[in-house]
Amino acid sequence: MTEPTGSVPGDGLPDAPDSAVEEATSPDSLPTPPTTLVLVRHGVTAHTTGRRFSGGLGGDNPPLSEEGRAQVAEVAAWLRELSDSVDVVVASPVRRTRETADIIAAELGLDVVEEPGFAEMEFGAWDGLTFAEVAENDKAAMDAWFADMSAAPPGGESFVAVRERVLEALERVLGEHAGRTVVVTSHVTPIKTLVAHAVAAPLESLFRLELAPAAVSVIAFHTDPTTGERHPSLRFFNALAPGRRTLRDTGRW
Repeated sequence: MTEPTGSVPGDGLPDAPDSAVEEATSPDSLPTPPTTLVLVRHGVTAHTTGRRFSGGLGGDNPPLSEEGRAQVAEVAAWLRELSDSVDVVVASPVRRTRETADIIAAELGLDVVEEPGFAEMEFGAWDGLTFAEVAENDKAAMDAWFADMSAAPPGGESFVAVRERVLEALERVLGEHAGRTVVVTSHVTPIKTLVAHAVAAPLESLFRLELAPAAVSVIAFHTDPTTGERHPSLRFFNALAPGRRTLRDTGRW
C-alpha cells in the first residue's frame, strides 16, 4: 500500500488529514484570535472642565478631579466582565491616565504597565491655556497648527510626531500581548490617532472626531496567518458607561 504524499512513516512529517473537517479544525488552520485594545480616555480634570490645553508630562500634569474619578469608577465597573480575558492594563504615564489605569486595574485585579508612547501631545507654551487665550495671544501659530499636521505649538509636538510615537507604541503592545485583550488608558489625541489608523482615515480626520471624558473605544487587530499582516477593525467608538448614556453629558453633545 502506498502512503499518501508527505506522510511516509518515520519521515518526521505530519500525517495528511483524513477529511476536510479534520483539515479545517487542525491547529495550523484555525484563525489566530485577534489582539483587542479597549481604549479608555481618562476622566475629567480641572483642565478638562476649563477647556484648557492639557498635554503630557511636560505640562501642568493635573490629577483627576472627584468627578473624573467617579467617571472612571463607572467605567471600571462596566469593564469588570472582561476581567477573565484582559491581559493587562497599559497606561500613559501622565498622572490623569495613570490614576485612571489604577482604578480600572484594581477593579479587574490586574497589573498596570506604563507605555510612554500613549502619552498626550505636548502642547509646549500653550499648556494650561484656554483655546481663547491662545487664539488671542498666538493666533498665527494656532492657525498654522490647524492647517498643517506637521506644525507644532511653540515647544510642543506636531500631530505627525504624535502619530509616529503612538504607532510605535501600538506595535510594541500588539507584539507583547498577541491574541489577548488589553485595556489602554490614554488621551484624546492618541486614541483618535489609533482610530484614524484603524479605519485608514487621514490624520486630518482627528479634527472631526469627538471623544468624551472616560469614553471607551475598541479596536481589534486580526493577524493574517500567512503574511503576518495586521488588519484592524473598529468595534465601537466614544461609548459611555451605562450610567452616563445621555446626550446632555459634558463633552458629548
